[in-house]
This record gives sequence, structure tokens and C-alpha cells, in this order.
Amino acid sequence: MKKRNKLKILNDPIYGFITIPNELIFDLLEHSYFQRLRRISQMGLSYLVYPGANHTRFHHALGCMHLMQNAVRVLRFKGVTVSEAEEEALYVAIVLHDIGHGPFSHAMEHSIVNEITHEEISLLFMEKMNKEFNGSLTLAIQIFKGEYHRVFLHQLISGQLDMDRLDYLKRDSFYTGVAEGNINSERLITMLSVVDDKLVVEEKGIYSVEKFLLARRLMYWQVYLHKTSLVAENLLIRVLKRAKELVQNGHTLDCSSPLLFFLKHKITATNFTDSVLDTFSGLDDYDIIAAMKAWRYADDFVLKSLCRMIIDRDLLKIKIKKKPFKQATVEKHVQNFVDTHHITNEEAKYFVFTGMISNQAYHQNKQNINIVYKSNKIVDIVSATDQFNLKALSKPVTKYFICYPKPKD
Repeated sequence: MKKRNKLKILNDPIYGFITIPNELIFDLLEHSYFQRLRRISQMGLSYLVYPGANHTRFHHALGCMHLMQNAVRVLRFKGVTVSEAEEEALYVAIVLHDIGHGPFSHAMEHSIVNEITHEEISLLFMEKMNKEFNGSLTLAIQIFKGEYHRVFLHQLISGQLDMDRLDYLKRDSFYTGVAEGNINSERLITMLSVVDDKLVVEEKGIYSVEKFLLARRLMYWQVYLHKTSLVAENLLIRVLKRAKELVQNGHTLDCSSPLLFFLKHKITATNFTDSVLDTFSGLDDYDIIAAMKAWRYADDFVLKSLCRMIIDRDLLKIKIKKKPFKQATVEKHVQNFVDTHHITNEEAKYFVFTGMISNQAYHQNKQNINIVYKSNKIVDIVSATDQFNLKALSKPVTKYFICYPKPKD
């Protein structure tokens, strides 16, 4: 029988050709858990604002793997020892780092499941797959959890200058067409080095880091926290919340069996068993879209109205400002909607709500981005830069929003 070629070359619109480094990575990519990421959008409902933003978590994971290969090559060239086992573990960890994302990514964490993050679900997937692959993922899991003694390996997976951020900023910039996010990930990687087993950036890379942090800030305000995306994501959270409420009160709703399971049960970290994980692996964006298309014709006014808003892109109005909105303003909009549609106050609150958003491009007290000078002195990027803006980027900026129905003409 002819042996299957597992050392494939893929074509990526961002980086060109990407190579699959070994058979273990190939087998992980072929796994049904990972293939599911083809059906999970990278940017949730952002395509309602940026029509090109239809790329998936699958694209992103492959891009991260490619950048990690570059990072290993650069570090070895600079004399940093990375064993073959550590190299393979890095590729495994970065390929699987987002495998725990649910439908439409972050909306899932506020509706389908409770008190468990996508990072924790990713870890559950890794641990289950580790059994299937006879312990081949053990070192990758240690690095992913930050338990391995060589800190820089974890920083490459999860840090303020990790391969995850280097890919998603560049990739999301490309697919949205927002040029402000187009960072030079190749140069940033070329400037990486390691001192005392911790990741640092060479002095001549300061300007590239400045551009990276500024791009991150701009992408958050302009793309990830765009007001229309914000409304759509909040509506989706409320669709699933309402559906859950109806199902648990005995109503019958048409949807896929994996989605129905999560609507019927309260799933948290404590009862996220292997069986639940398998059910979760059957969930993707298609389940939610198909359900919303069906629920547009539900008997429940709240559910069908919310679904129509998303499917037809006839969203709520949103206002954003620097101070919280007065309760009287919220109550006025609630009462208007109650009077117009003859529903209860509680039902009206699905359509009138407030919230807050925060943007902090750099966390000075969380796995700092350190610059190493030729004198071997190591300084945090905020102290190393002559950019006043960078000091401002390390402070969180919080804004408040209110969503309410558009007045009818």
C-alpha cells in the first residue's frame, strides 16, 4: 500500500507557501476537532461591517504555525538552543491554541457555556487528543500552560508579542482591508532573541514594536470594537440567552442536536466532561446561522425579532461615550419599546441595554515586551521608546455604550 505524503505545502494569501513540518502536525490538522475550525469565523460577525472578513480560525492557526517556524529558525540562528522535542511542542501548542473557540468565537463564552473560557476548552481538547496520540502532546500542554521551565517558549505561544497576535493583526488587516493593522510580522520575528530563557527584542526592533502596539490599538477601535460589530455580537448573545430561556421553560425550538444540548443544560468548567467536549466539537457557526434562520419564524416575539435583526442586518442603534449612560435614559427607551410592542419590561430589555468596552494595547505588568541593548541592558518598551504615545497606550481606555431600537419612520 502506498504511504500517504504528510509533508504538505499549503498556499496562504498572507505568507505564500506554508509547509507542514512533520507527520504529527499533519495528523493533528486532519483531526475532526481541528477541521471544525474551518467552520468557525475568526472575527465573529465583523463581516457585517467588513464584507471580506470571512476568514476562519483554521486560516489563523496555519498562519501562526508558519510564524512559529520562522521564530524557531531565527532563534536558532542567533545561538538559542531549541531541541527537536521543544520545536515540535511549539508547533503543536500554537496550532491548537484556539481549538476551544465556539461558534462566532467570543459570543459563545457569554451564552452557550458559563464560567469557562475558550482557553480552558482548548486545554480540554489538547488533553483528550493527547490520549489519542499516546502522550505526544504532553510537552506542548506544559508549554501552553506555562509550566515548562523555559519561559520564552510559553511567551511565543501566549505573550504580548506572541505568534498569535503577530498573525491575527496582519491577517485581520488583510481581510478587512484596514491598512492600519498591517504590521511587519517578519521583521518583528527577526528582531527576537532570548536572554535568561526569556523573550526579548533587539534594540533595533524598537520602532517595529511601536508600530505593532499602535496597530493593535487602532485595530481594536476600528475593527474589533467597531460599533456595528458590537451591536451584532450583543444581539447574538441575547439570541442564545433567549433561546436557552425558552427551551428550559419547555418550549420546542428547531436546531441541531449539539446546540439543543447546550440550550437545555447549564455547562460550566465543573461539568465539562469528555462527553460534553464531544458534543461541543459538533458545534460551529453553521449551527447558529441555521438556527437563527429557523427562529425568525418562532412564536416568541423576542427571539424572532432578534434573529431577524441579525439575519437581515437591521440592527439596533448604538451610542458610545466616555461616561456611563443615566438610568433614566435606559428606562425611557425601554418604556418606548414596551408601549410600541405591548411586551413586558423584561422582554424589552433584550432590545435596550448598556455595556462598556475597554482598549489597552500594552499591559506593562503582564509579560512585558523587553528591549535588549547592545550593552546587554534590558528595558521595558515603554521606558525604551521616545514615543509619548506608547506610554498612553499602556493605560486602559474605557468607553460606555447604549443599544436601543431605531425609531421607525
